[in-house]
Amino acid sequence: MQTFSYKAIGADGKEKKGSIEAESRQEAVKKLKDDSMLPVSVEEQSLLDKDISFSFGGKRKKKVTPRDMSVFCRQFSSILKAGVSVVKALEMLGAQTENKNLKAAVIDVQSSVEKGSTLSDAMRLKKDVFPDLLISMVSAGEASGSLELAIERMAVQFEKDAKIKSMVKKAMTYPMVLLVVAVGVMILMITYVIPQFEDMFNSIDSELPVYTKAVLWLGDFITSKWWLIIIIIVGIVFAYKAYKGTDGGRHTIDKLKLKIPVFGMLATKTACARFSRTLSTLLKSGMSMMDALDIVADTMDNVLFKDALIKARSGVALGFELSQQLEATGLFPPMVVHMTSIGEETGNMEEMLTNVANYYDEEVEMATQQVTALMEPIIIVVMAVMVAVLVLCIYGPMAQLYDDLG
Repeated sequence: MQTFSYKAIGADGKEKKGSIEAESRQEAVKKLKDDSMLPVSVEEQSLLDKDISFSFGGKRKKKVTPRDMSVFCRQFSSILKAGVSVVKALEMLGAQTENKNLKAAVIDVQSSVEKGSTLSDAMRLKKDVFPDLLISMVSAGEASGSLELAIERMAVQFEKDAKIKSMVKKAMTYPMVLLVVAVGVMILMITYVIPQFEDMFNSIDSELPVYTKAVLWLGDFITSKWWLIIIIIVGIVFAYKAYKGTDGGRHTIDKLKLKIPVFGMLATKTACARFSRTLSTLLKSGMSMMDALDIVADTMDNVLFKDALIKARSGVALGFELSQQLEATGLFPPMVVHMTSIGEETGNMEEMLTNVANYYDEEVEMATQQVTALMEPIIIVVMAVMVAVLVLCIYGPMAQLYDDLG
């Protein structure tokens, strides 16, 4: 997709300037004409004149979250059930949507639908906002004549995703806040409080213990070489992101995530909940198993689960049962495998997957509570050890001073 700068005459007779994305200059001209504008000039942007947007001093567009999408789908479905046309429903949603990014996308989709495009095709032009899962569900709903039901199912899907992400985020927030506070207090003590005792001991020629000297050296290093510490931290972050951006790096990192005690089990349960609910939703819409597995694989955050589902799809294409392929991956728990097998035997795969999703939703909630309960005492113990070390560094020299004076 290329970006073109244009000058055009609008329907009101006024000259307009801006940029537009298209595969070619001819397509850009066609898009302008479709928007009732007469192109005067259309030129491809170079690296030097490409539009750059800064968020300083202005409001940055908010990312469209699963919570935003769940509200959008829930409202969309309710409006369509009331007998309102798709175009009018989009107009109403565009007027009341709070997220600026989503609002602009809805308005663009409305414009495309008014010109004769299908809803799914119009959403596909805004893939940076609307997920592939939603677009596929809308397309299936249009084909089956049950668009309202398809969008309602997506509302439930996004609500569940938002709930799981919120629980995981909540489980991690409290320990991280405690850890940041502990590190902050530790740095303050090392760089400001303990050095004040150094002058006192030096004035009476008292030899400081080795551990106190080590802490004083660390405080002096932090004070004088803080810029070097920042450079090292930034370098580590960039190196991590660069390594994660490679195929091998992402596989290694995601593999480690699954092996971390407690957190690995939480990641597995979260992936199982998403897999089961998404596949159930797609199959209920009438989508084939092959197409559904393609989409489900793309929704997986962990690349190991994504690769496993792609491999499972290949096995299903050869005539093997899905449950056998899931078991062969070694990633999915026996619960998922057995319930999938029962669904295949009874011909009621969608209901079985829904039950699995509900089960793992509860498991994720319990796991997040366990993580929070486990992290609290661990961080308290770590903070206690840090405080004990600082106290030892302060009172150790004082005890030695008393001995020297005694």
